[in-house]
Order: sequence, then C-alpha cells, then structure tokens
Amino acid sequence: MDKRKEANIRVKSNITKALFRLMHEKSFSDISITELIRDAGVARVSFYRNYDSKEDVLVTLIEDILEQFRDTIDSNDTDYYTYGNIYKSFSYFEKYGEFVLDLYQFGYGSILLEKLNRFHEDIAGTMPNGSIEQYRLYMYMGALFNTAIMWLQNGKKEDVGDIARMFCTACGITGFPVP
Repeated sequence: MDKRKEANIRVKSNITKALFRLMHEKSFSDISITELIRDAGVARVSFYRNYDSKEDVLVTLIEDILEQFRDTIDSNDTDYYTYGNIYKSFSYFEKYGEFVLDLYQFGYGSILLEKLNRFHEDIAGTMPNGSIEQYRLYMYMGALFNTAIMWLQNGKKEDVGDIARMFCTACGITGFPVP
C-alpha cells in the first residue's frame, strides 16, 4: 500500500479513537475540533482533509464498517435473510461491539440504524415504497439491530452461532445448522 494511504488511514483511526475517548469524558457538543485534533495528535488540515465535522467522523466510521461487511456477504444469494448472512452480521456486531455500544449509549443509535437500513436497501435493490418487501426489510433490520444491542449489552453470553440460530428461530428463518 502507498505510504500516503497508510498515513491517511492512521490519521483517520487516530481521530476516530480520540473522538470516542473524548465522548467518554464529556458530551459530544462540548468536544471542540481543536481538542479532538490535539488528542488525536494530528494537524487541523488532516482533519478537514477527511471530515467536514465531528458528526462526519461517526458517519464515516459506520460507512467504512458497512463497506467492509459488504465484501463478506454472499451477493449471489437472492435472499439475504439467511443464516449465513445473519451469522456474518452478528460477527460484525461482535467485532465492532465497543463502537456500536458507544454510539448507542451516546444517543447515536438512530444514525447507526438509519445507515444499516440504507445499506440493506442498497443491497436489496429498488423496492416500491410501502411494498411488503420494504416492510420486511425494515422489520428485519430493526429486529437484527435491537437483538444485537441487547446481546452486546448483556456481555455476549451466547456465541455468535447461538445468537444467530436464536434470531433465525425467532424470525422463522429455516435451513441453519443445528449444533
């Protein structure tokens, strides 16, 4: 990888980590860009090269994680409501659980859910507004998101396979492995 790209990835990571550290200390609105870049150890120009605002840091993090997730799902599968994709979803919630819980606890769960909805709409393709497919997608995403939040808050007592099977059973999804 090109050294400039590596440096930019490091800058973005430092900014994101600094923002979450600061969010543990004070409210989001009380965090200044100056304080954020100082904590991240980056130049102001580096911040504005990557982001328009503090909010943009959060949105970009969510979008980057969703793009990584897109590479893991089976795009040949015409039905995204499969055990395999649900398992992968919970695996990602587990991997990024700290960020997800922080976003949720800091009051940004709605942004995360909205990005998840848009992401799945993009994957599913065009659906007529008010169609059963559109309602199904939103019910699925709401159920998946809320289940993941509860699972993370409860300390992930079930492993990913168990929580994915429980979710599939509750949603009437069949064809998953039985332990």
